[in-house]
Amino acid sequence: MKKIILIMFLTFAISETTNAQIDFGIKGGVNYNNNGDATFSTAGNDIIDGAESKSGYHAGIWFRGKLPIIGLYLRPEIVYTQIKSEYLYKSLSTDYDFKKLDVPVLLGKKVLGFGNIFIGPSFQYILEDEFKFSTLSTDDFDKFSVGLQMGFGVEFGSLGIDVRWERGLSNTEANFVDSNTNVNIDNRTNQIIFGVSIKL
Repeated sequence: MKKIILIMFLTFAISETTNAQIDFGIKGGVNYNNNGDATFSTAGNDIIDGAESKSGYHAGIWFRGKLPIIGLYLRPEIVYTQIKSEYLYKSLSTDYDFKKLDVPVLLGKKVLGFGNIFIGPSFQYILEDEFKFSTLSTDDFDKFSVGLQMGFGVEFGSLGIDVRWERGLSNTEANFVDSNTNVNIDNRTNQIIFGVSIKL
């Protein structure tokens, strides 16, 4: 069902821009993510200290088309993202890494001729994740989630710079297990995203 919703949003985004002048380009930048708590279910629900933000990166493509509503545009993107958070348990630090495919569908408005503000849902699918603690391995969990992005940016010719805040809305957890331990990590994203885009 969630994949069907994603396809519907992409179809809508493309259909809305096909009859208008379409801008497109590439983008990339730096991410600072902060996941939620991690718990050991077999150790009295001990909470691991964290998560400390660590830098990651993203790269992808974007499209933008004017909507028939004055001053508004639609900007769907397809972005590969790699982010990392650090946890501390009994003085031992460990990283939670994951790679995901993001599809933001942003509604924006140009301001002052060179600036813009935007907001919209971001559909996310985790491609790969790893919790670097002991011999834990990934258990099955729902890797599709929905988040919200909002931010602002400026454009100078074909160069664009923007800052975004993203928060996961779906109540999702990553699960890691071995013979004695079960660790659950609240993997909803909560990140600041700095991006640079180039119009082609």
